[in-house]
Amino acid sequence: MTTLLPNFLGGRWHSGSGTGTPLFDPVLGDELVRVDATGLDLAAGFDFARSSGGAALRALTYRERGALLAAVGEVLQRHRDAYYSIATANSGTVKNDSAVDIDGGIYTLGVYAKLGATLGDRRHLIDGDAARLAKDPLFQSQHVLVPTRGLALFINAFNFPSWGLWEKAAPALLSGVPVVVKPATATAWLTQQMVRDVVDAGVLPPGALSVVCGSSAGLLDTLQPFDVLSFTGSAETAAVIRSHPAVAQRSVRVNIEADSLNSAWLLPGEAPGSAAFELLAKEVAREMTVKSGQKCTAIRRVLVPQDLYGPMAEAIAARLGKTTVGNPRNESVRMGALVSRAQLAAVRDGLAHLQAQAETLHDGATHPLVDADPAVACCVGPTLLGARDPDAADRVHDCEVFGPVATLLPYRDSAHALQLIRRGQGSLVASVAGSDPAALAAAALELADSHGRVHVLSPDVAALHTGHGNVMPQSLHGGPGRAGGGEELGGARALNFYHRRSAVQASTAVLAGL
Repeated sequence: MTTLLPNFLGGRWHSGSGTGTPLFDPVLGDELVRVDATGLDLAAGFDFARSSGGAALRALTYRERGALLAAVGEVLQRHRDAYYSIATANSGTVKNDSAVDIDGGIYTLGVYAKLGATLGDRRHLIDGDAARLAKDPLFQSQHVLVPTRGLALFINAFNFPSWGLWEKAAPALLSGVPVVVKPATATAWLTQQMVRDVVDAGVLPPGALSVVCGSSAGLLDTLQPFDVLSFTGSAETAAVIRSHPAVAQRSVRVNIEADSLNSAWLLPGEAPGSAAFELLAKEVAREMTVKSGQKCTAIRRVLVPQDLYGPMAEAIAARLGKTTVGNPRNESVRMGALVSRAQLAAVRDGLAHLQAQAETLHDGATHPLVDADPAVACCVGPTLLGARDPDAADRVHDCEVFGPVATLLPYRDSAHALQLIRRGQGSLVASVAGSDPAALAAAALELADSHGRVHVLSPDVAALHTGHGNVMPQSLHGGPGRAGGGEELGGARALNFYHRRSAVQASTAVLAGL
């Protein structure tokens, strides 16, 4: 009999009252576990998080909360092998791709644990310098940041069940705000197991961490004005969230990360086979295949000078051709599966949509599957498309295929390249590759207004750079426009979302007590 994963809410484990939604192995097709949230008392569970978890966290200093994060990281480290097994079975990822999710989450916890130690034994933050309000300097204004007296609800995407939890939970818990996570159903098992291990270890105060697996029905209805909501997913769902009364009427603070047509740009002046040329070709192939292209930060559009269209197509295709696809349990496999049959169908439909305006430079259908039945496995090979007329190919600038698909675009000059990139209407990240530091710096600034992060690839950092798609906790994650307009991480900047800013107007003697 299939296990029904329980939810943890209100300081207790609860099984849903329904039959549950099955989670499958995307390679073998086997049912693994079920999730269900039917019948949960969300209002009582949320109240417990605010009153018990929130109060306990706010009573601690930043240093003490940082120590809690370190303890959570230690718990997760002890169970890493089990998490890898779950990721293989439920997400269909090879070990290196699972590491991006599992170890990336643990690393992020460690970064914020160290930040807590740096912030020290205080329970609020000073925001800027005091400002005089009158001729006499005795009366001044000082802005402060204090933890919001609500909870943080996370509605997460299917592609990062570990990192997607901890990159949000680390700054929330460090800020003194309790967390309720609703993982995407398809891959909820890993999130639920991590929460279970942390709860069983008893390293967090009761109510500080809760998990609801299954339907999201009723979650937003239960939010109150001082709660915050962080959503990662489609633009369509984001629009529904923004119009919900919790946001539109009760002013719940919301952070959105949505669709993103990320770009990689090779600057003019490079030759086939140059260091910068090869850097970009390698990065594109890697971004197309890591987690089977199921990353919000993956490269979707590749821009090269017109005379390099052919050579770059050959260089990327040669790398993609070496990618073995199939069952991640086979050590020869380098790219596993998409997470579900629904995702497989969406990728195939999206690919066909783009192919109506683009040529196929490398066909993923030519990749035989290793130890996987094509009739069952949610596997698809990496496909590189090309649009020789990038101005007319409007679909590549509007449609994100959330899988191992990218499109090569030739440009006339830098102004044309920037025009094409901006047709993405705002993205999480863009990469720019070249050899001239001054040109790279200028290009980065040109891209900064429409991208949350700009990743610069130059030969001097070939062995050092962290990767176009890797989200480092020290850097901002989010993007304007189509990407949702949100901001996460960025070191201490992440704490702003979970704090309230207030101006204290008082005598300097009072302000000294802050």
